[in-house]
Amino acid sequence: MDYYYVNTHSQNNGDHEVHKAGCIYFPNGNNMPLGVFSTCFDAIQAARSHYNKSNGCAICCALCHTR
Repeated sequence: MDYYYVNTHSQNNGDHEVHKAGCIYFPNGNNMPLGVFSTCFDAIQAARSHYNKSNGCAICCALCHTR
């Protein structure tokens, strides 16, 4: 189980990226804690309750990253 965060600032395409704690692309100061989840899919679903257009980080949540 991992702790996840969502970036409160959107990317140029409007996505709010979801990151695992410790990711090298973790957005310092621009994140909202989501909590502990067993999969990135559950974390993305939680992020979408705040930001409809949420996506997994290509590095730490590659299974949940869509292009």
